[in-house]
Amino acid sequence: MNPTLGNIKKIRLLFVCLGNICRSPAAEGIMAGIVEKNDLQDIIEVDSAGTSGWHEGDLPDERMRSHGEKRGYDFCSRARKFRRSDFDDFDYIIVMDQNNYTTVKSMASSPEQADKIHLMTDYAVQYSSLDEIPDPYYGGSSGFELVLDLLEDACEGLLQSIKKDYSLF
Repeated sequence: MNPTLGNIKKIRLLFVCLGNICRSPAAEGIMAGIVEKNDLQDIIEVDSAGTSGWHEGDLPDERMRSHGEKRGYDFCSRARKFRRSDFDDFDYIIVMDQNNYTTVKSMASSPEQADKIHLMTDYAVQYSSLDEIPDPYYGGSSGFELVLDLLEDACEGLLQSIKKDYSLF
């Protein structure tokens, strides 16, 4: 364990998209890699979910897994639907687009729960002009590559934000 962390409680992150087969499992996998690279796996935990249950139990989309593999990622989580209990279980609920934001926010039962919801693009550094992570599902290879670029950028920004918020330097 990183000695600078002391007795801080585990910080739990949940990435959310529509079906939990493209964007959110990719964000989960990318962030898990960044967390491990920074030796923070004892303090930061990641998961993903979808606002729909269409693909529950499925692996991420084969195209996303293939593009991720080329960058050294293993996207192997199983799709699940976002649940109200996730508000209690996670510190950050990070959504990929405005529709996900609206859906998840409608499930919040308190201002404290609603305050946990953030757009993934809020953490973008290089791509800060974008307001959503586009869904690559109906597009071609370039869409998956763009999503990975955006997620790598935003996940790095998210880690910097967490380090600052929790004084993890």
